[in-house]
Amino acid sequence: MGAPPRRARLGLGAVVVLVLAALAVTVAIGVWRGATAPTEHVAGPTPTPGATVAAGRIYVHVDGQVRAPGLYVLPAGSRVVDAVASAGGFADKADRAAVNLARVVADGEQLVVPEKGAAPPAAGPATTGSAPAGGAATIDLNTADSAALEELPRIGPALAQRILEWRDANGRFTAVEDLLAVPGIGDKMLESLRPHVRVG
Repeated sequence: MGAPPRRARLGLGAVVVLVLAALAVTVAIGVWRGATAPTEHVAGPTPTPGATVAAGRIYVHVDGQVRAPGLYVLPAGSRVVDAVASAGGFADKADRAAVNLARVVADGEQLVVPEKGAAPPAAGPATTGSAPAGGAATIDLNTADSAALEELPRIGPALAQRILEWRDANGRFTAVEDLLAVPGIGDKMLESLRPHVRVG
């Protein structure tokens, strides 16, 4: 008379064991999926043009003699050394002495690392009104408006506005070298601008 209840207890225990085993498998799958989920790389080439940058981040196009040229997203306030490092460091032919590693990079900037022995941009006189090679007229930094400044190489609306703001805050440019005081303009950009600008 005592055998049937014992079989019933054994059957209930087996069901409980099966339910616990199924729960354990479900939890293990969830943990595995979480561990293998992809993570976002903040500093690195951005493969999708048009993507928005989070606050506190900037786009920098690193080109020339670096190991991995491309478009990189960096924390705001990053310097040239950070941009070069994100692009894999200098290539073997890079002219390291031509790059100011301490300069702060700006959003939307194109940073070009030159090759050793490459001819530097033709430099014109800093304070004269002579035209550069090719006959194009130079732009007077003290009278140019935003539209005229944007005609200069590598100068976009944001950088043109910074030049105007510097002029408003500090008065007239006394030499082309004063452009180095404008945020976003470094030694290499100054040399590329020198043939195209003057101080009148």
